[in-house]
Amino acid sequence: MKTIDDFVTLINEEVGLPVTVDHIPEPLDAVPGWDSMHLLALLAALERTTGARVSMPDVLLASSLRDIYDLTVTA
Repeated sequence: MKTIDDFVTLINEEVGLPVTVDHIPEPLDAVPGWDSMHLLALLAALERTTGARVSMPDVLLASSLRDIYDLTVTA
């Protein structure tokens, strides 16, 4: 996974949320259907896809999907 579009596809396919690139900068509580279970599913999918461990404390401080992308994909 290299691009924001890949990240959106992962969220759609692995987490099951119909997000678009427009949702990426929004606060997590503004993402339709978002809840803590989706966060756990996303973290598991990111670890599986990238092969890298994700820091839960860092992700818990994230306020948007963009923040999560920056922490896990571009780091």
